[in-house]
Amino acid sequence: MKIAISTEETVVSAHFGRCPTYTLVDIEDGIVVNRETIPNPGHEPGFLPKYLADKGVDCIIAGGMGPRAQGLFATHNIETIIGVQGPVDEVIEKFLQQELETGEDLCGHKHGEGQPCQDEHPHAADSIPPGAKICITAKDKTWEAEVDPRFGRAAYFLLLDPIKMQLEAVKNPYQDISQGAGIQSAQLLAGKGVQILLTGQVGPNADQTLRSAGIQTISVVSGTVRDVFQNFAKEVK
Repeated sequence: MKIAISTEETVVSAHFGRCPTYTLVDIEDGIVVNRETIPNPGHEPGFLPKYLADKGVDCIIAGGMGPRAQGLFATHNIETIIGVQGPVDEVIEKFLQQELETGEDLCGHKHGEGQPCQDEHPHAADSIPPGAKICITAKDKTWEAEVDPRFGRAAYFLLLDPIKMQLEAVKNPYQDISQGAGIQSAQLLAGKGVQILLTGQVGPNADQTLRSAGIQTISVVSGTVRDVFQNFAKEVK
């Protein structure tokens, strides 16, 4: 696999989009086989995720990144690990030992306030307007499907426009990956503008990603998609 680290000299940069360079590391069988440093090519909305994807990057590591940018990386099947700081060499070693953890977003301002982060648009995280987009995790792609209690490894994400009552089924591309399914699924929903999630259990890392994206999580245990939505609609009236 190939990882990209937002870099400022010999340490991890606080923000993925404003760093002067990226350190690209190729890893095979738990060993670094190639490492190079490339300059940040500059910014256009949505450019950096595609740019790094074209270079074969599977994971990006940075100090901070907004939820919209995380969603864009998710659409290119790139995992994001944020809240990382310290010397690049130490970060690489922790990654190899599977000891690198997601932490607090180290970006210099709150997302959605002032100027937005690179590749991110302002959004309201503290309130859910009428007609907010809803996601229900499901075992199939219809109204009569059973709710899937596994968030990160749900079979489908059913996206609902409650005004038009239109249902869009998105097959979960992270259902069978070895690790990080919850985080990447959360980033995928953020990129699709979801504001409310109805599901079962959510892990702590996925929960943090959902919260940072302003997505409200409501836990449900069982029932069909139709029943769960109707019960939710009654409660919010």
